[in-house]
Amino acid sequence: MSDRQMTLVGFMQAGNVTVYSGSWRYPSAELGFLDLDYYTKIARTLEEGTFDLVFFDDRLAMPGVYGRSVADAVRYGARPVKLDLTAVLGGIIGATSRIGVGATYSTTYYDPFHVARTFATLDHLSKGRAAWNVVTSVNDSEAQNFGLEQHLGHDERYDRAQEFLEAVTALWDSWADDALVMDRESGIFADPDKVREINFEGKWFKVRGPLTVPRTPQGHPALLQAGSSGRGREFAAEWADLIFTADPGLAVARQHYADQRERIGAAGRNPDQVKILPMAYVVVGETQAIAEEKEQLFLHSYVHPIASLTLLSEVLNYDFAQHDLDDPVTDAMIEASSGIRGLFEGVKRHLGRDDLTVRDLAAHRATLLQGPRFVGTAQQVADQMEEWFTTGACDGFVLAATHLPGAFEEFVRMVVPILRARGLFRTEYTGTTLRDHLSLERPALPAR
Repeated sequence: MSDRQMTLVGFMQAGNVTVYSGSWRYPSAELGFLDLDYYTKIARTLEEGTFDLVFFDDRLAMPGVYGRSVADAVRYGARPVKLDLTAVLGGIIGATSRIGVGATYSTTYYDPFHVARTFATLDHLSKGRAAWNVVTSVNDSEAQNFGLEQHLGHDERYDRAQEFLEAVTALWDSWADDALVMDRESGIFADPDKVREINFEGKWFKVRGPLTVPRTPQGHPALLQAGSSGRGREFAAEWADLIFTADPGLAVARQHYADQRERIGAAGRNPDQVKILPMAYVVVGETQAIAEEKEQLFLHSYVHPIASLTLLSEVLNYDFAQHDLDDPVTDAMIEASSGIRGLFEGVKRHLGRDDLTVRDLAAHRATLLQGPRFVGTAQQVADQMEEWFTTGACDGFVLAATHLPGAFEEFVRMVVPILRARGLFRTEYTGTTLRDHLSLERPALPAR
């Protein structure tokens, strides 16, 4: 029996597809993405599997970089639907009792007071199960929905995010844990000496405070972050409770894991108090042949190449409509995009060659190559996950679904019992808050 246990997170989109852009076309996929019951059913499945957390990705625009139009996103279902996450999480909180619930909110287009209040409210209403996935929005489509023409530059986004987190955490700490008195006899509701203005002032934000929500069950809702650049890794080292990675191979993941833990230590934090979790797909079958056949369907049958390029254009803020699929990836293309170099290097490593085409990038984005893919029987999938977990590559996984709800249902029914039997994963929840599930300390209130 191992003392160390996996962290498992279910990765969701509040829309028509999962991260895998062909998911809506899979024959057994449910298309109830406009119905709250669809999301609560999936969350209850993950809670039955004692997952730590279900969290939702988000974008604040319909993909519109490809061809400078949203037409192909709409035509091929390339994530044109994104519901408001506050309402979705509220429904899940009411339908579950233990699993953590998380949402993506941007530090680029929201304000600290709004985000602090939203997640403090969710933490109270869920009795300590809320998580915020911190992102710095990266494309012009989002900027144009918020009155700007272009997104902020890379360093500016992280400068703003740094200030944003300082302001949000100060707001979460603006009430002492014991500030509420609620003494009917004396008429004293709360102790004003234990509720303070934060008077935060920086380059980007000026926030008086205090927050209108008392300090929450977790102290601070848990923080997720997925920065992969050097600046992103430094930001995650300082702030994140869970770090979301996308390393496709075991060797790369081990290197990233060691590097990120070193950065966490250098930031003055305990690396054991941060979970590093690669995104992974699982394709499980009753036999290896069945699993491999399903994998081939996902890889080749359901993703339109234009849908793939529509999403790739959005992620990289680069219009691939100006290229044919067989055009080579050039240095000029790399320099003109946001983040293509990291993608380019990752695809090169995966394919084992340097001469990449636009089609190669599209296939990488469209299929299941952004993280590890565990394919086989339940036993074989558990073996692969155990190797990653026990050999210095990760603390668990963010599981993305090939289709919904089937991918999560199969994993919970077939793989989770094996992980439990090996002592690699909990058999039941032993705490009540998300920080309890993650074995993370509750942040202490700073000296007042």
